[in-house]
Order: sequence, then C-alpha cells, then structure tokens
Amino acid sequence: MELIRTHAYARAGLLGNPSDGYFGKTIALPVRNFRASVVLYEWPELEIMLAPQDRCSFNSLDDLCNDVRSHGYFGGLPLVKATVRKFWEYCRKHAIALHARNFSLRYESNIPRQVGMAGSSAIIAATLRALMQFYGVMIPLDIQPNLVLSVEREELGIAGGLQDRVCQVYETLVFMNFDRHMIESRGYGEYVPLDPSLLPPLFMAYDVTLSEPSGIVHSNIRQRWEAGEPKVRQAMLDLASYAEQGRAAILAGDHARLSELIDMNFEVRRGILDLDPRHVAMIELARSLGASAHYAGSGGSIVGAYQGAETFQKLKDEFAKMGCRVIRPA
Repeated sequence: MELIRTHAYARAGLLGNPSDGYFGKTIALPVRNFRASVVLYEWPELEIMLAPQDRCSFNSLDDLCNDVRSHGYFGGLPLVKATVRKFWEYCRKHAIALHARNFSLRYESNIPRQVGMAGSSAIIAATLRALMQFYGVMIPLDIQPNLVLSVEREELGIAGGLQDRVCQVYETLVFMNFDRHMIESRGYGEYVPLDPSLLPPLFMAYDVTLSEPSGIVHSNIRQRWEAGEPKVRQAMLDLASYAEQGRAAILAGDHARLSELIDMNFEVRRGILDLDPRHVAMIELARSLGASAHYAGSGGSIVGAYQGAETFQKLKDEFAKMGCRVIRPA
C-alpha cells in the first residue's frame, strides 16, 4: 500500500502584514520548526481520521474547557473536509476527470494554535498536496494559494489574506505584490522568492495562552478600509512600502534598515488597531533587549531581528519569565 506523505510549515510575516488583504505588499517566511502533516493512502471507503485536537471525549469539565482554550472549538477536521470539497469543485470546474478510488486520510499538526502562525492554512495546504498527488492533478503554483484561501473564506468563514497561503505553497522567503490590477485581472499577484541566507538572525517568541483568532483581530479593519477611512488607507500604503523597502534591504544586506522597517511596521499596526496589552508587552520586551519586533501574524507571536548570541540568550531568559518560548525560526 503506497503512503502519500505531505506537509506544510508554519509562517511568520516579516513585513507588510496585514496589507496583503488590501492590495498591498508583504514579505513572509516559512517556519520549519512547526508543521502540519498529512498521510493519505488508498482505502475501500473515503475516510478521514480524527486527530487528537478533534477529540470529543473529556475527563472532566475542566479538561474540556482547557482543551477549548488550547485548540479552539474546532479541530482540523472541518479544514480537511472543506479542502476535499474545494478540490473536487476545482476539478469539476476545470473538467479534470478524477479516478473513482477512495482514500483514508489522517493529519497531525504541532503548529501552536491561534497565535498567528497560520496553522489552519497549513493543514489545508498539506491536504491539498496529498489530494493532488493521489489523483495525479497539478494545480498551478500561483493558483494554489487562492484555493487554500477559498477553503477558509468561502467554506468556513475564516478571515485572512493570501500572504500565509503563498508562503506555505512556495515554502521559502517570499516577497509578494498584491497589486489590485493583477489580482482583479488574473486572480493572483506577483510572488518573488528571496534567498533566506540574506536575512539577519531572526527570533520568534510565542505564548499559546495569549491567542486571538485573526478573524477577531481584523474584524473592523475591512469595514473601515472599504469605507475609505483615510488613516486605514494610508496605513496599508505605508505597510506595502515597508515591504518594498524591506526587499531592497534584504538584497543589499542592510540588516540595520530591515530592523528599522520591522519596528515601523508594528507602529503602523498599533496606530490602526486596538491591540492586546499582553501582545504589546512582548514587543516592548524584545525592543528593551535590543531586538526589533512586530507581530508574526494576527497576535500571540512576534518575530524580529537581533544581533549576537548574548542577545538571543537574554531574549530566551526574559521571555521565559512571561511564560513565552523563544525560538530561531528554521
């Protein structure tokens, strides 16, 4: 029995976030420390196996409540089912014939939940890869992020932009231009892989107890942007500019300028959103130790640049006092 094994990594937004949902520009990188994995093989019936985070049996009321706090109300099962449906829908729309064999699919993920590392889209991307391999279907690379996003937006009502999905499909440091004309005329933007070895040393800090689903964080920005609020419109233009400047800084090896832009990115975000004080405290702690920092996603994790092993050790020690873990993103 042939086993198909696929995966997709966590993601950290480096610059431009959250302008990806507003025809902006971003830079993001995969975080290979964490990933969602899928195993798929031929089976008499079409079967999706439950993962530990899909559990429905608990030892006590406290156990149930702690599970909800850690994993939310929904595990990965709805994501997998919605991906299968969207894949089937895509193939029908494009007159792609699928064989009649069934499969069994199981997934697992060690991506921290609801801390802005794109755990949901990683499960979808890994499932989509497995389905393409099982059915012998090749969806163009530029189109795959759109399909992943449609699973979340159209099937499950999860808010988000293309950045996470592009990064997880391309699996490298990527500069993304979501120019409105390109998006509306052809359905996808310009995605340019960059050499990760050009980056300065980076760190990430996260705490799963500080989680905030992205749909809540971004809940009023869309309405304000569509209403033409000048402050929000200008913020998205500024964020896109920082990503463009960040790309130039990376290519030039200008680590100091990149660090400045990372800090500037956070200040723009702080200027248009009511941020959780606990998340802001993470940023301020990193800055007090000599690192640059801003949100890696929607909140609950941060990313930034630092200099020297001594600084990294200070970051680990001080964030540990907050109950946060610090890693070097692989």
